[in-house]
Amino acid sequence: MNRRLLIIILIACLLPLGVQAQHGKFRFAQLTDIHFSPNNPNPTEDLLRSVAQINATDSIDFVLVTGDLTEEGDRATMERVKSCLDLLKTKYYVVLGNHETKWSDSGCTAFGEIFGSERFEFEHKGFLFLGFNSGPLMRMAYGHVVPQDIRWMTEEMEKAGKDKPVILVTHYPLMDGDVDNWYDVTDAIRPYNIRLMIGGHYHSNRDLRYDGIPGILMRSNLRDKDDKPGYGIYEVTNDSILVYTQRIGEPKKQWAAFSLTQPYYDRNGKAEKYPDFTVNKTYPQVKEQWIVQTGAGIYCSPAIEKDKVFVGDDMGHLTAYTLKNGKKLWSFESGKRIVGTPAVSEGIVVFGSADRHIYGLNAKDGNLLWKVEATEPVLGAVAIENGIAYIGASDHTFRAIDIHTGKVIWAYTGVKGYIETKPLITEDKVIFGAWDNTLYALNKADGKELWKWTGGLTRMHFSPAAVWPVAANGKVFITDPQRAMTAIDLKTGDTVWRTFQSMVRETIGLSEDHERVYSKTMNDSIVCYSTQGDTPKELWAANVGFGYEHAPSMQAEKDGVMFGSTKEGLIFALEAKTGKVLWKHKIGNSLISTVVPLNGREVLFTATSGEVGLLRIKN
Repeated sequence: MNRRLLIIILIACLLPLGVQAQHGKFRFAQLTDIHFSPNNPNPTEDLLRSVAQINATDSIDFVLVTGDLTEEGDRATMERVKSCLDLLKTKYYVVLGNHETKWSDSGCTAFGEIFGSERFEFEHKGFLFLGFNSGPLMRMAYGHVVPQDIRWMTEEMEKAGKDKPVILVTHYPLMDGDVDNWYDVTDAIRPYNIRLMIGGHYHSNRDLRYDGIPGILMRSNLRDKDDKPGYGIYEVTNDSILVYTQRIGEPKKQWAAFSLTQPYYDRNGKAEKYPDFTVNKTYPQVKEQWIVQTGAGIYCSPAIEKDKVFVGDDMGHLTAYTLKNGKKLWSFESGKRIVGTPAVSEGIVVFGSADRHIYGLNAKDGNLLWKVEATEPVLGAVAIENGIAYIGASDHTFRAIDIHTGKVIWAYTGVKGYIETKPLITEDKVIFGAWDNTLYALNKADGKELWKWTGGLTRMHFSPAAVWPVAANGKVFITDPQRAMTAIDLKTGDTVWRTFQSMVRETIGLSEDHERVYSKTMNDSIVCYSTQGDTPKELWAANVGFGYEHAPSMQAEKDGVMFGSTKEGLIFALEAKTGKVLWKHKIGNSLISTVVPLNGREVLFTATSGEVGLLRIKN
């Protein structure tokens, strides 16, 4: 080996991480938190002004668009955003924000259809860029990165080589209180050469660290207090990434810079903080009888019949497990993600899919018995009574279907919004809410409208659409995002009472004797109200200590025990008549959907992070 080559090799070995990988100088822009709304022309004007200025700026190689493109996540508005972004002279790459994931009449599938994918990957002048979803999908909760996306990004970085400089692109910051499984992500990406993470969400400039990994949040594109829209500019030099804010018609201003030569974190280290599981030591009688790690996000509750458990997931699979030990029996693949909770009766499993179909499967072997086509994704949960399945979809239609034949018995087409809730079947009625500020009551025999309740709600985001209604003593009980509990006359649809006293949100549950309703408050507590009378009467309130809470997981009572769950992986049980806390158990740190108690000592659960399991309380 000649002396010159030896010197070059020695210098390369001594260089800090980041310089070894050769890259060129370049610039790119970032647009974030655009918030297009059908009722407000300002965001459209703001974006068009930003697009025009980016087009007039020399040497912008590409644009990153980091979520919250819309206010309500609907297809038509996303298409309007795309038509504006298409005016860019350079290529752009887009990720979803929580306004595209929490509120979405397509179950987030329209985003991929419009923009090509829910994530992106490309290389540019020696850098690898990876963009992925970090928002809560359809359920109000903290942000979450699903298992399949963590696998994907680590596989892409492994293929590129561990020294390849990487920039990761999300909407949420990867921190506790923003993304529930931040530690899973930072631990997974730490072995690689992450130079920067780029996001939005806070509508302000932030220079952060995600377990040591540099993170930038950029201001919203919306006009600021000086009526100036704005965006971000990044300049990649030989040894640095320089970060600027660019307001319309003004010089750009640098406010952050990151070295490409010095390390910011220990690639062999761990997250600075992990969730606290000490509560499980306080209640050692709670045992995890079995848990299955499915490897896919789960947004629905389990359904059960006899010895089988049925669960739908983010990959579009409806899977059957044995109740005894969680052994996988079979799996049926629909075309797109399953959001709504399935139902099973008489050996037939019924569920809706974002692929625009409602399916009926043989519960024994998963064979397809029938499917009903809708014109838009089907996100609603299923309720079955006397061989009839009731389910709502995003095509403004609510259907009653014979579970044996798949024949549509009737279809109500008067829904203005999209449906995600589980309908209530009571007496001669089927009752459900939609994302249009409305609770609907139909005749369950023929689908004719009996009444509609709006309660004076004025914003789509206040709709009683995520709550699963319950009924007792001639009243329907709901909660809504305006933080009220309401009792509605079952026959007329008139408001009997409405109270903001307990600051509840989108959860409710009914006692087995129909004398009490339960709900989560938005901080620590479960409240219990009487179903009797024409005025709200609180019977008890219990401090469970779960902290800030807004997940739409319902309460359920079995054998005198009320079960509930939270957005941070906690399942708990209270004495139904008194509110006494019996036990708590933490599964993980992501949303636990509405649990399914088998009796007072056993409860089935699913988690957004992909777990299906059974808890059993020992003596």
